[in-house]
Amino acid sequence: MITRREAVCVLSSASALAFLNSVRGGAAKFLSSVSAAEPATSRSAAKDDAVPALAPGAPMSAQREALIEAFKEKSVGIPEKFEARTFKGDWDMPYRLFKPEAGEGAGGKLPLVIYLHGSGGLGDDNEKQMGLGNIFGTRVFALPENQKRFPCYVLAPQTDRGWASYDFSQRPARPLARLGDGSKMALQVIDALRREFPIDDRRIYLTGQSMGGVGVWNLTAYRQKFFAAAIPCCGSAGADDVTLSADTPVWAFQGDADDTVPVATSRERIAALRKAGAHPLYTEYAGVGHNVWEWAYTEPALVEWIFAQRR
Repeated sequence: MITRREAVCVLSSASALAFLNSVRGGAAKFLSSVSAAEPATSRSAAKDDAVPALAPGAPMSAQREALIEAFKEKSVGIPEKFEARTFKGDWDMPYRLFKPEAGEGAGGKLPLVIYLHGSGGLGDDNEKQMGLGNIFGTRVFALPENQKRFPCYVLAPQTDRGWASYDFSQRPARPLARLGDGSKMALQVIDALRREFPIDDRRIYLTGQSMGGVGVWNLTAYRQKFFAAAIPCCGSAGADDVTLSADTPVWAFQGDADDTVPVATSRERIAALRKAGAHPLYTEYAGVGHNVWEWAYTEPALVEWIFAQRR
């Protein structure tokens, strides 16, 4: 019998394929509006949706890959600065918390960034969400250079059941259009931290990758007008109406060579948001696979962009 953890891992790719089949017509229409000659480095539908300047070099160039390697080297030791904690609610949610050394910001409060791990972080050991591919999203905001400019708290919760909602009685598990158990518990952790620390409610940010990427869409859909900005990376498919997230500033990332989450999944979400009148930013990298987070979290403009957003 397949376990819940295995089912969630499978959903990171299987549900995306199902979603792709259901929206094939819409995805084709979106693709037809993009010039074949346009580089897949960053695609935008209008000037209002133009992304900030990206790192120099083609996505798969040695210059760009050197930036990724440099990040790995300079971020060594960052995880040790996160305190291990556990929130006790309907079930226990382990989480790591980075607390800034800098004093309180203007108004006596500082921002909070929440990172939602991918399926490789599933569990309850309070460790996996900090390792493997999760090193980029958990470490980038805690880097000394970024803390100097933008001191903030960083929260990395861990779930053993995914972030979005699924019907595990089905085989394979079926995504449901409602707030997921993991997302619900993460909100409780956030609210607890808001009571404990001087967190600026106008500057609460959300990001995540793959399974955590669909968690970003799930949370912004059902906790509207709460997050100041969101950065989903290769979010796997879900049943939530993406237009419910239209009020949240978004910068989404996707690799066009992703064989886990088809590129059309992200393209269709962005197209739906734009049709609803929103102006999400969207960066799609040519030749990059599922590990698009390595490119996204090493974009020099990313940190400045997210902290420029406020409620």
